[in-house]
Amino acid sequence: MPKKSMETLTESMFYVLMALRTAPMCGTDAAEFIEKRTNGRVQMGPATLYTILAKFEKEGYIRETEVEGRKRTYAVTPKGEQAYAGEVVRLYRCVMDAEAVETVSRKAAAEQEHKTHAAGNEPVPEGV
Repeated sequence: MPKKSMETLTESMFYVLMALRTAPMCGTDAAEFIEKRTNGRVQMGPATLYTILAKFEKEGYIRETEVEGRKRTYAVTPKGEQAYAGEVVRLYRCVMDAEAVETVSRKAAAEQEHKTHAAGNEPVPEGV
């Protein structure tokens, strides 16, 4: 079954909502927030940023709060807050799954190492 278009946020979308949750702001301020928050790892070009803002406004995730000439200020709506919270939970679950797999992988590697040592190929180091 295909997912709804906004069910999972892209990294850029996630950071735009994160920025707008801190305070209402214009696109330029959001881009600066994102660049600082990610230490430059995520850089938001104007085309990407304004495409996301337009999509979020159309979907009701954000609303325009102020217009000064060409400068528009946006704030997150309750629907946007819900989308952000859902994405935080999804990302948290991804990290938990990755940590669980890593733990299993480390345990399997340790067991294999122990078997190798137990077979007499090498002495078992202390603490294993």
